[in-house]
Amino acid sequence: MEREQLCSKIADAIANMQFKGEVKEYRGYGNGHINDTFLVTSLLEDGSEQRYILQRMNHEIFRQPEELMENISRVTGFLREKIIRNQGDPNRETMNLITTKDGGYFYKDEIGSYWRAFLFIERATSFDQVQSPKDFYESAVAFGHFQNMLSDYPAQTLHETIPDFHNTPVRFKRFQQVVKEDICGRAAGVQDEIRFYLEHGEEMGTTMRLLESGRLPLRVTHNDTKLNNIMIDNESGKGICVIDLDTVMPGLSINDFGDSIRFGANTAAEDEQDLSRVSLDLDLFDCYTDGYLEGCCGSLTKKEIEMLPMGAKLMTMECGMRFLTDYLEGDVYFKTHRPGHNLDRTRTQIALVKDMERKWDAMRSIVFKHS
Repeated sequence: MEREQLCSKIADAIANMQFKGEVKEYRGYGNGHINDTFLVTSLLEDGSEQRYILQRMNHEIFRQPEELMENISRVTGFLREKIIRNQGDPNRETMNLITTKDGGYFYKDEIGSYWRAFLFIERATSFDQVQSPKDFYESAVAFGHFQNMLSDYPAQTLHETIPDFHNTPVRFKRFQQVVKEDICGRAAGVQDEIRFYLEHGEEMGTTMRLLESGRLPLRVTHNDTKLNNIMIDNESGKGICVIDLDTVMPGLSINDFGDSIRFGANTAAEDEQDLSRVSLDLDLFDCYTDGYLEGCCGSLTKKEIEMLPMGAKLMTMECGMRFLTDYLEGDVYFKTHRPGHNLDRTRTQIALVKDMERKWDAMRSIVFKHS
């Protein structure tokens, strides 16, 4: 979209939102790669300012924006009521949707783009990288608290906005099909990586079998539990709010825990080429486990707690398998910045899984210690 056309659409979206006061400016905000995000500033009658986040949703990735927004409105409304009952600050401890002038939770412009707005959370910051173990711990407490607050929400009533998002067996079947078709002729050069996933095929169905048998409960899950989706209070340093709720839907608590470990407790970058630098930092695993279980405040079942290490392992395997699937298909899903980038990512995830396997007893002991 040309800049002039985009500015016109932003102005239209602003005009359709119930922002207080007179909007005096807006500017691009953050470094997200999916939605277009803007910080909008209004001048109120008393001379003070009120700020909002305005976003144009990427409906090419999120194909059912109406269902996505229905999920967000339900979950944030539920959280707001609980926060008020607990005498918390509902304007800072959950996201607050701003309605459109016709009372809806999104505005659809004339070219089919979907826009939404939230109250800006003041005096708080999100971080892209772990600056210290304390940051990682605070993110764990916040995600655990998020899980606890929603532990009595009927997860089955939410829409599955990305079907089979963490259905690892389904992704494994897709991987097997892609290997068989080998449309880019790349399979011959990655036989070791393919063999690794084929050898772990049975294990990849572990958690779904437990869900289907009722031994793991269906939960409201965030599904993108990275540090930058936590707002950290500038003064106290504590995590106060979970943001980016686009992937909130029914799922497994251990997957949320596991994806945090995969991303945050790896001693190397997700696409590290020197595999000798890749390992699971047990101190960070300990730190996160402690914080997550504290935040969950007893809301997890005994089986969920027991399966936390498996959540970390399976999320790492699933992510690596998705990278390898994309590599075999010609790098059509994940953004790449160099030849073989997805293959580097795959190998990093495999190396991390292998290190988890070496440290399996230690991981289980850590979980037992904090349970």
